[in-house]
Amino acid sequence: MDVPASVEQLSELDMGAAPVAPKSTTPANASALAGPAYRPGEGPQTLFDRVEAFVSRLSVRDNFWNSVCSLIWLPLAFFSGIRMKQLDPNTFAAVLPFRRFNRNWYRAMAGGALLANSEIAGGAYVFGICGGEYTVVCKHLEYSFFRPCLGPAVYKMKSRESLQSLMETGKEFNVTIDLDVQQQGFRGERDRRVGHCVATFHVTPKAQQKARRARRR
Repeated sequence: MDVPASVEQLSELDMGAAPVAPKSTTPANASALAGPAYRPGEGPQTLFDRVEAFVSRLSVRDNFWNSVCSLIWLPLAFFSGIRMKQLDPNTFAAVLPFRRFNRNWYRAMAGGALLANSEIAGGAYVFGICGGEYTVVCKHLEYSFFRPCLGPAVYKMKSRESLQSLMETGKEFNVTIDLDVQQQGFRGERDRRVGHCVATFHVTPKAQQKARRARRR
């Protein structure tokens, strides 16, 4: 005689009901995290919230306002001179100029400058798509150095996941960005690949952060 696997199944068998199937522990989407959905602008907006949203939108409007905001909140991006541009509808690039602030003593692009600006370029890419209603934080960063960079560096970025689809869930999510780092060619020369970076960012709706703070209070 077979013995039922659990007391729950035993009681259901006695009542003539079908056994309950075990629940799956695998998440449906590994990028979108569990939790309630939140929409941009959800909940009451204070004066500070409106000012913060305005400054966030201003920082991604163009390179001029991006430089002004960087001087106040992100001095490294301001002094390094990194600039964003769009190559096609699916590919964005950031250009790091070959200035004294970014070079080392033997007149090559410093490895620290290449690494630090990888996070800035990837974060600016994600923030530019998501907008001011989200908070973007870098969780993981991997950089592989291939050869010295002796000129301006170009970061070409693509997302592994669909940012628009993840934003439609209304939940916090993780997104992975691939950055191909190249030395800009001189006088018609082709760009030379000098490194590759993989960055993972955690994106959270600001409405969700406000709800968490309210629950703590």
